[in-house]
Amino acid sequence: MTTSRQRLAGRIQVDLPPGEAFRLFTPRGEEDWAHGWHPRFLVPVTDDTEPGTVFETYAHGHHVTWLVTSREPGKRISYARVAPGEQAGTVTVALSASEGGTEVAVVYDLTAFTSAANLRLCEFADSYPAYLQSWHDAITVWLDGQR
Repeated sequence: MTTSRQRLAGRIQVDLPPGEAFRLFTPRGEEDWAHGWHPRFLVPVTDDTEPGTVFETYAHGHHVTWLVTSREPGKRISYARVAPGEQAGTVTVALSASEGGTEVAVVYDLTAFTSAANLRLCEFADSYPAYLQSWHDAITVWLDGQR
């Protein structure tokens, strides 16, 4: 069985200041722009960014359990994610002020559990720049609709 770990990093620009852009990368905030993203919280939460918050998603044919591991409001949020039988890892979104808005650095650090999952992870790694571009495009469309 061949498996691997992939650390994928990329950046996008968001036309909002970091304090406002941060919400777009929270469990509930991502619902505004990410097609198919509907977090289900295992227990009711007031602050969906509080470390220790657990939620599930069923997007793109995958069940994933998420755990908020850390956050610095307006600057950074990190998640652990487990797709049972498939892969596990972390996702960190870091925001910094840039000319015209916010630069958003997105890092996925994932380990595949099986050879088949490894193949899917390698395909995800190959398409990672396009994946992040789709985030940028979806956020831009959503922002344009808010104005």
